[in-house]
Amino acid sequence: MAGYLTTHVLDTARGCPAAGLKIELFRIEGDSRTHLRTLETNSDGRTDSQILPEDEFETGTYELIFHAGTYLDASGAPKEEPRFLDVIPLRFGMSEPAHYHVPLLLSPFGYSTYRGS
Repeated sequence: MAGYLTTHVLDTARGCPAAGLKIELFRIEGDSRTHLRTLETNSDGRTDSQILPEDEFETGTYELIFHAGTYLDASGAPKEEPRFLDVIPLRFGMSEPAHYHVPLLLSPFGYSTYRGS
């Protein structure tokens, strides 16, 4: 089985997928951080393609950056300056070739994540 990475972002405050949320993927090697791609969630809160496709998959440490503040501003969440949640970094490891699904449950004042299926 080849490995790959996906996500799904849900707006738990509004009870809907988080459409139009910018996500960046980085590979972490020691003190080095390499940008691999930037994607945006679709109307279902997912990216149109795998964040890290099978043909590029390598085990190691990665970081997803979720640009929550820009999304929350556009979604009509109450304005605040500075926003409590703006940029959410999630650093995680992928130790074997498998499907890694890293969802984000988001509200203006909290978030959670887990290894999904």
